[in-house]
Amino acid sequence: MYKIPKITNAEWEIMKIIWINPKITAINITNELNDKFEWKLATVKTLINRLLTKSAIGFNKVGYEYLYFPLVSENECIKSERKSFINRVFNGSMQSLLLNFTQSQEISETDIEELITILEQSRKTKG
Repeated sequence: MYKIPKITNAEWEIMKIIWINPKITAINITNELNDKFEWKLATVKTLINRLLTKSAIGFNKVGYEYLYFPLVSENECIKSERKSFINRVFNGSMQSLLLNFTQSQEISETDIEELITILEQSRKTKG
């Protein structure tokens, strides 16, 4: 089974852009991030190289440009991060996670009904 690479917070920012815009250059990634971060092109290229090393992204060279594309899907990465978070913070217990969130947050009746619907649908799909 293919192991999803561990992606840092800064690398997530790069991945979000590449997932939306496959076949994007480093310069265009930097431009996309300008409103959110003051990262220089060199910083973006460092993060891209880390993602290449982790096999999270690939590239095609077209002329003088490198076009970057994802090798792992956003859903796969989210699923991996979710599992890691639940294991790390709640010792793998989904019940502890739900109890923590429902007891520590103000949850509206609408949110409760949506949660019930989601849990009922999950029960149906699991058998």
